[in-house]
Amino acid sequence: MDLTIGDLARATGCKIPTIRYYEAIGLMPAPPRSAGNQRLYGDAHLARLAFLRHGRDLGFSQAAIRDLLELSDHPDQPCDAVDAIARRHLDEITQRIEQLSALRAELEHVLAQCAKGKIASCRIMESLTHSSSGSP
Repeated sequence: MDLTIGDLARATGCKIPTIRYYEAIGLMPAPPRSAGNQRLYGDAHLARLAFLRHGRDLGFSQAAIRDLLELSDHPDQPCDAVDAIARRHLDEITQRIEQLSALRAELEHVLAQCAKGKIASCRIMESLTHSSSGSP
């Protein structure tokens, strides 16, 4: 099957500049060209781009996706390395959830103290001005 870049974009829901970017950084192999110098994509490109898109939808970094793609070239190997990549990603997600939960609790606390008065006495503005987290 020969697909133009537009056909490939429509089939995968991926934007044309993104496809070109993936080619430029080596995540997508360069497709052959027609006599008119038009890129022609096949089933392997379609499958690879679907893999990339799904990996990004799951939040994997480009580096992790690159590692997963390299591992996919060796289908007879044990999947320990794949498991390790997925476990690291899950740990990162868990850590972000914990950070967001703490942020939510802090914001809920500040909102609960809101007196709905004037900005000069607003607890939210005071909290933002005098952060207890020590961040700049």
